[in-house]
Amino acid sequence: MTLESRHRRFLAEINVIPLVDVVLVLLVIFMVTAPMLYRGMDIKLPTSGTNTIKPEMRTVLTIEKDQRLYLDKDPVGVAQLEQKLKLLKRDNPEVSLSLRADRDVPYGVVVQIMDGVKKAGIEKIGMVTEPIGPERVGASQIPRLPPRKS
Repeated sequence: MTLESRHRRFLAEINVIPLVDVVLVLLVIFMVTAPMLYRGMDIKLPTSGTNTIKPEMRTVLTIEKDQRLYLDKDPVGVAQLEQKLKLLKRDNPEVSLSLRADRDVPYGVVVQIMDGVKKAGIEKIGMVTEPIGPERVGASQIPRLPPRKS
């Protein structure tokens, strides 16, 4: 063996500098071309004097835990609710109502309020709920009724 071959060693490390250069160039290319790929077709839309889509009037009816009612942010009594809803329906026939009720409000009260909404002529009713977090509703979380005694 010669003196030169004993001192020559192989380099087993990867040189990452060219790799980083290539990745950065590819990143720039994708950043420039991506907005061009998601272009729609260039068309000229016709104009119209009337709007065919009418904005919908949304009203929120809130039932608090102590059974106080609010129409949007205004307090309203149970006796006045149907009359106020009829006025809303008269002013805007396409009104939709979102019902927010506390989870501790008895079911009968919510049904009574919904009955008043239907009597006022409002057909579009939505129930506002909170989304479930990461946990899921399982069978163990559903309340069970005691067995009937016959």
